Amino acid sequence: MSQGVLTISAHRQEETEGKHRSEFRYGAFARSVTLPEGADPEHIRASYDRGVLEVVVGLKDPAAGQAQKRIPVVMKKHITPT
Repeated sequence: MSQGVLTISAHRQEETEGKHRSEFRYGAFARSVTLPEGADPEHIRASYDRGVLEVVVGLKDPAAGQAQKRIPVVMKKHITPT
């Protein structure tokens, strides 16, 4: 997150090789979302399970500053909002 904008990016690469054929699936994407005022960059969590990315954004004190931050994605785990 930087300057109130959350950018989500991903790259997928999948290769399957058989005796007489091979398949390649790959791609990349990026999406940017402007977060509402009060979004807390220290309390953003992300989870990916069965093709669904879930992002939970907490709220903060409006007086706190904003800085860019990387958010780890937890695989196969549902996030319980706090």
